[in-house]
Amino acid sequence: MPTAIEIFKFLPKSNCGKCGFPTCLAFAMQLANQKVKLSACPFVSDEAKSALESSSAPPIRLVSVGTGDKKIELGEETELYRHEKKFFHPTCYAVTIQDTLSEAEIDSRLNNLSKLEFERVGQILRLDMIAVENKSENSETFSSVCSYIASKTDFPLILISSDDQSMKAAASAVSSKKPLLYAADKNNIDSMINVAKETKCPLVLKESDLSELASMAEKAKSAGVEDLMLDMETSSLQQVVEKNTIVRKNAVKKTFRGLGYPIVTDARSVKNPIQTAMVSTMKYGGIVLLENLKPSQALPLFVLRQNIFTDPQVPIQVKAGIYPVNNPAEGSPLLFTTNFSLTYFTVLGDIEKSKIPAWLLVVDTEGLSVMTAFSAGKLTPEKVAKSLEDVDAKTKCGGSPVIMPGMLSRMSGKLQELSGMKVVVGPRESSGIPKILKNL
Repeated sequence: MPTAIEIFKFLPKSNCGKCGFPTCLAFAMQLANQKVKLSACPFVSDEAKSALESSSAPPIRLVSVGTGDKKIELGEETELYRHEKKFFHPTCYAVTIQDTLSEAEIDSRLNNLSKLEFERVGQILRLDMIAVENKSENSETFSSVCSYIASKTDFPLILISSDDQSMKAAASAVSSKKPLLYAADKNNIDSMINVAKETKCPLVLKESDLSELASMAEKAKSAGVEDLMLDMETSSLQQVVEKNTIVRKNAVKKTFRGLGYPIVTDARSVKNPIQTAMVSTMKYGGIVLLENLKPSQALPLFVLRQNIFTDPQVPIQVKAGIYPVNNPAEGSPLLFTTNFSLTYFTVLGDIEKSKIPAWLLVVDTEGLSVMTAFSAGKLTPEKVAKSLEDVDAKTKCGGSPVIMPGMLSRMSGKLQELSGMKVVVGPRESSGIPKILKNL
């Protein structure tokens, strides 16, 4: 990566600020640290683009698999640790379907996998990919099953075969779906590169020796196949941590392009596949291959991924406003909380549990929780009163009270005075909401 001064020589030096920074030198410094993209400068010359684009590209190549709404993108990561900026593309989970199954068995499995979908704090958590394994070792069977599955689902596909002829037949049949080809090893790399090149599909390179793996990546790139992923053939949790970390460090800190690709972890035959998936999720894994995934395993795995890939600089928020719960009418009580997503969905769940019709007012606190917002001066009697006025709470509640979080009891008098409504101090924990609603 060139230094800031070297990059600065190619910039227009106009200090226009349209890139988001006050000077061209400031922009060059951010570009040198890989915090921004060269395209942010609208006046950069073609000469500068050709000189800088390759060196300023993200240390890990962006690779996409699939098409349409469920297309996945992996790579383009720039950090070792989430708090330094954020992780951009969450780990994807793929469950295997073997080509020896009957159509009825395939339909049943696809149906079960499509049900691996959960909602948590307003976000949908689901399975990402389907892997089709050439268990039959027959190219026609493999191609036929891949085509059948592609016609039945919009999940992105991974085609698993070590035979180049089977891979070519299947990849050609579903190339419009842009599947991921798994995998090329040192024995079949030449033929697999040809298949990937002909079908324009991304390719996984598989090798336990990292030096050899980097050489394979350079060979594929020289042949014109640049959309690559890496499988380091890890067989233990320790190896997952060690090899994934080595690859990420070399790519991010040393800009070593030979290992600058997303990581695939094959957890199908390990002793503890779910533990392996969890460790890979926490340590830079791009895709995890699984033999099977039960709902009881999927939910904690998906929640872990959600937490790891949450942007630490932007709290998960819900839109401020008033929400009906349990079909309230005029005269139903009103509760208020902050727009921090976890707080909102916790309170919402406890109101729903009570079966009592109520209104839930969400106050904009910039994504902060109740006590954090109160301490920061973002949840004040004045702000809550203004929010109540904006949603015409007096009309909605009639003579029913406003129930406030118990931890904010000290502001109850001021809020009642400003709003002109009866204010009741609620429980300190939202689990007490059903009881107070039933006792009103």
